[in-house]
Amino acid sequence: MAMCVEDGISSFPDHILFHILSFLPIKEAVRTSIISTKWRYLFASISTIKFDGYLMRGLTDRNVDSFKNFVDRLLKFPDQVSLDCFRLNDIVSWNDKDHNFDVSGWICAALCRGVKEIDLDLKNLGDTLPALLFTCHSLVTLKLDAVGSEIKVPSDVCLGNLKTLQLRNSVLFGDSIHRLISNCHVLEDLAFIECGFDNISEVNIQSPSLKRLVLEFDVTEGRYFNYVVVINAPNLVYFQYHAAVAKSYTLSTMKSLEKADISIYQFDSIDCETSATHLIQGICNIFRTSRLPIFHNLIEFKYLGVGFNGRETWLVEFLHCVPNLKTLTLNFPDDAGTRWKALRMKVPSCLSFHLKEIEISYFDTHMIEMVSFFLDNAMVLEKLIISMAALTWRQKCEAQNKLLQLLKRSKKSLIVIL
Repeated sequence: MAMCVEDGISSFPDHILFHILSFLPIKEAVRTSIISTKWRYLFASISTIKFDGYLMRGLTDRNVDSFKNFVDRLLKFPDQVSLDCFRLNDIVSWNDKDHNFDVSGWICAALCRGVKEIDLDLKNLGDTLPALLFTCHSLVTLKLDAVGSEIKVPSDVCLGNLKTLQLRNSVLFGDSIHRLISNCHVLEDLAFIECGFDNISEVNIQSPSLKRLVLEFDVTEGRYFNYVVVINAPNLVYFQYHAAVAKSYTLSTMKSLEKADISIYQFDSIDCETSATHLIQGICNIFRTSRLPIFHNLIEFKYLGVGFNGRETWLVEFLHCVPNLKTLTLNFPDDAGTRWKALRMKVPSCLSFHLKEIEISYFDTHMIEMVSFFLDNAMVLEKLIISMAALTWRQKCEAQNKLLQLLKRSKKSLIVIL
């Protein structure tokens, strides 16, 4: 007697099957249509649609039209569920003139289905984006990688529910940045990565709802930094700045800031000390005052940048402003000109009560005084990480011997990673 094998997965409710299919590449999801009659059209109702260069493999001039029709039906089929995500990632293929894909139409179809997330990585993206994209109220996440093309922001832009906005390799003109951000009323996560700004005197970022801000600019193009950076984000929790110092800064007080990741790159035309202190002062909003505000919520601070004379003074002064700091990462070259032992400043309270981990990158023998300062004053220190990758074997031996002497003298029980 023939046995009937029960298909347990097919007995699941449709909404669970849709969820399972959303984890598959679209090509594999379509292949499930041969399983049974029930599965034949399930793929057409998945809520996550992702196209990438993988789909282009195997396409010939003979079947490219069939592929276009398939995508049109998949996106524009009536009575379909709303989309959670529409992703189109490939640098060359989708926008080339040979295939003439209706990318703009596909984006519009996704928007009409109430898509929540759009992620586009396309060459000449600026010429492809429909105006409808900037007035879509269903969008929660928008990620655009324009590969060097201009992002044209219409005057009637309004993204009322957008919480995450990431622009990469894009060029923005005039007041388009301010116009875009000011019309995203619940924006929480904003990132400009390797972007360029033309015909602009300031990068104006004003958002009371913003919690995370990333500014990471291409340092090979000095022209990108001849502007003022204006940031008014009082509820910012995380701030990352990887770029050369800008012309000047106008920043509101960041009382909610918990983590800052600062990496400053120097151009020959900018004084080293100004490059470092200008940004720190800009974050603290102290252009016309002599004292820094207190960052009670800041528990982790990472500074990456060039060295400069007097760094020990401003660093200790800054540590006074972060009383609850737990982790400190320093990544800049030191030299014989610094005099940590000569400091007669009051020891910052974070060293006495909270600082538990210190990491020092690019360590050299001139930094012994800095390590000695921290070992003498960081009373609750638990971990000290020191990188000696830049030293020769002889220099490493010399540095290790000096560090061992310091550790013996400090009589602290802590983890040391060299």
